Amino acid sequence: MSVVALLLTDVVSVIAADGPPPARVVMAKVTEQEVAQNRSVIGVLYYERVSDISTEVAGLVESIKVNQGDHVKKGDTLVLLNTEILGQEIALTRTRIEQAELRIQNTKKNFERLEKLYNKAGVSEKDFDDALYAYQDAQKEKQANQNSLKKLLIQKKRSAISAPFAGIILSKDVDSGAWVQQGKQLVSLGSSDDVYVRAPIAENLLQFIEMGSAVPVTITAFGREITGEVIDIDPVADVKTKNIFLKIKIEPQPLVAQNMSATVHVPAGPKQTLRVLPRAAVIKFQGKDFVYTAKEGKAAILPVNIVTFMGTSVAVDNPYIVAGMSVVTEGNERLRPDQPIAVAGEE
Repeated sequence: MSVVALLLTDVVSVIAADGPPPARVVMAKVTEQEVAQNRSVIGVLYYERVSDISTEVAGLVESIKVNQGDHVKKGDTLVLLNTEILGQEIALTRTRIEQAELRIQNTKKNFERLEKLYNKAGVSEKDFDDALYAYQDAQKEKQANQNSLKKLLIQKKRSAISAPFAGIILSKDVDSGAWVQQGKQLVSLGSSDDVYVRAPIAENLLQFIEMGSAVPVTITAFGREITGEVIDIDPVADVKTKNIFLKIKIEPQPLVAQNMSATVHVPAGPKQTLRVLPRAAVIKFQGKDFVYTAKEGKAAILPVNIVTFMGTSVAVDNPYIVAGMSVVTEGNERLRPDQPIAVAGEE
């Protein structure tokens, strides 16, 4: 065997004896806190504020600017009605106003002339009254036409139906070319600022719920974890199950649909002293929850029983998880039991 081969053999033997380098991890301390156990329930997303937008005027739908699922801003145009005939009526009314103005000028001159003669007893009282009434009638005619013009302009303005608030189009009920009568529903709009989760709980759990409290919510479709706020309860309980429905407000979410499911963790008992650790410290193995801690410079794995979800933290009730213990929060996904570790930092 050559000298080079002998040297390589010695190097491999040394590496094998030493083993792999220690895994670099970040750890965090376990704390103790007064928290309540919670229970997960399945709720559904819904829009608390929904507007079934209809038309105030009859007309032919010229174009519809949105489709189901579109997000719109307040004031965005949703539907346009054809205003061609309305435009002709507006032009005709303006012509009638001009005609009334000419009549006013003529009757005014006639009235002023007869007024002078009447004061000198040059004309009869009837002729004077007729001139006065003709002048006043011309003024009223102009005013009536001006009022008609205002009404037509309002109709034209309302032929462009806009969004009363920012939201998402839940349904589109008409399309171009359809004739719609006054009051016909055109689209249904859900407010993007009023997204809620409706979650059922047993009535005996209501005593542990505080209005305004924060609860963890998970959007099932994406596994997206957010925090919701308990706003209120539905005033009517389920007749058969006697469940109470919580109304939980959440922040506006992208790509969500009404009636999608969400998991809500709600308080299920009185507060008690539990150990709290970062959620990042928990790993799943064969469907169960574990954490890694350090023992004599090596990774030690411990099962944990999570009784409360607290957003980025969890609370456990295992007696061997104590306050002050350090658990691995970064690098735990690559660890194996008894693997050497090197602490790179502590949160």
